[in-house]
Amino acid sequence: MSVKHIEIMDTTLRDGEQTSTVSFSASEKLTIAKLLLEELKVDRIEIASARVSEGELQAVKDITDWASKNNYLQAVEVLTFVDNGVSINWMIEAGAKVQNLLTKGSLNHLTHQLKKTPNQHFKEIKENIDFATKHGIETNVYLEDWSNGMRNSKAYVYEFLEFLKTQKVSRIMLPDTLGVLTFKESYDFIKEIKDTYPELHFDFHAHNDYDLGVCNAMEGLRAGADGLHLTVNGMGERAGNAPMSSTIAVINDFMPNIKIGVNEKMLYTVSKLVENFSGVMIPANKPIIGANVFTQTAGIHADGDNKNNLYFSDLMPERFGRTRQYALGKSSGKANIQKNLQQLGLQLNDDDLKKVTQRIIELGDKKQVVTKEDLPYIISDVLDRTYEEKVTVNSYVLTHSKGLKPSTTVSITIEDETFEEHAQGDGQFDAFMNALKNVFKRKQVVLPKLIDYAVRIPPGSNSDALCETIITWKNSDKEFKTRGLDSDQTVSAIKATEKMLNIIVS
Repeated sequence: MSVKHIEIMDTTLRDGEQTSTVSFSASEKLTIAKLLLEELKVDRIEIASARVSEGELQAVKDITDWASKNNYLQAVEVLTFVDNGVSINWMIEAGAKVQNLLTKGSLNHLTHQLKKTPNQHFKEIKENIDFATKHGIETNVYLEDWSNGMRNSKAYVYEFLEFLKTQKVSRIMLPDTLGVLTFKESYDFIKEIKDTYPELHFDFHAHNDYDLGVCNAMEGLRAGADGLHLTVNGMGERAGNAPMSSTIAVINDFMPNIKIGVNEKMLYTVSKLVENFSGVMIPANKPIIGANVFTQTAGIHADGDNKNNLYFSDLMPERFGRTRQYALGKSSGKANIQKNLQQLGLQLNDDDLKKVTQRIIELGDKKQVVTKEDLPYIISDVLDRTYEEKVTVNSYVLTHSKGLKPSTTVSITIEDETFEEHAQGDGQFDAFMNALKNVFKRKQVVLPKLIDYAVRIPPGSNSDALCETIITWKNSDKEFKTRGLDSDQTVSAIKATEKMLNIIVS
């Protein structure tokens, strides 16, 4: 089996920047360009459109200055236009050496947008290429709307290709500009062209309007395309371009006769950087780079992974610089929790594991998000119940109104006897404690003094679900602590207090 090397050209900084609301600064463009070439190791990058703005000119200057010092200058490309040399002069000022010349790949675009004949268009293209060559600038040519050209004006496309094969052109770029091709058309059109012109280099540029970008890119390669244009996170106009991460994974896993130089271990790192710079969030379920794609939620899946990795596939997270996660929630089983405990270096016996599992399910039923970092807190809360439960806080109403003192109404059961009490205080929890004191006066029980009150969240947790309140109590000469866990700080304090009540009554 012969192996073919395919060029991967990233156009995040040019076509990807056409995503609505996105505009990279010059420093952001330089940072992304360095990562793409040095770390992700794409073959080429398209970084800008000529003539856009002074800011764009400065960004290109910064990149070409860095690229020239690090032997990447020929890998840096700029979109240009058939404009009597204006774009070329802009490139000369910017220090760029490779132009991607935008031309018309369909008769419809040529006739209605430029209002010119093919010969007029070809003549101006030749003049541009000659002018670029004179100034040491390499030329690639985009056939804009090529996909519709193949559908509706194929004779024109072949007339154009006959002209281009006589010119000093390095690459001919075949864009599905409007993202309208099916995978069958992608294969048929590119194979027909590549069979006709096997000596020419053709890049395929897929858009994702029908969510077929990755599939079309795959079929384009199968048909003989020599290069692909991709964007980080699938950024681009409308529905975006074929995404870098998924396309690279598909090539590596399903196309053994295709060789690429992209370092897939850096895909996630680059994707997150572009997410931060662009402000366009990566969907949680986006393949390869989404937050959830290497997370097992169902307990049966975690159990299967414990038993010979039954739910693993070739898409191992470590390939992309990531790790597998096991979600904690109402669908969690003991296996999910065991996986998380293993990562934390913790062990529980079967009885304790059942208690912790039930607590996590209860939190999940409340639609609370539980993370691995929350787990030690849940364990501490659940296993802290070493007493017989004789006191239950049944319900309470906490009020805090402007101009009025906070108040609480509480219902509490003590050894099968239920009490209801109302009190005010300096805060909601203070009012709750005053109501409890009134109840326990009837039982001739003095509550311990609260001498310390601390609230914390799990270190490293990005969850807003849980906080832990630790209260230190003093009863006669003895001090002891109780913990409460909940998403609401006051409620977690109430839970810690309920534990204290059970301890003094037991």
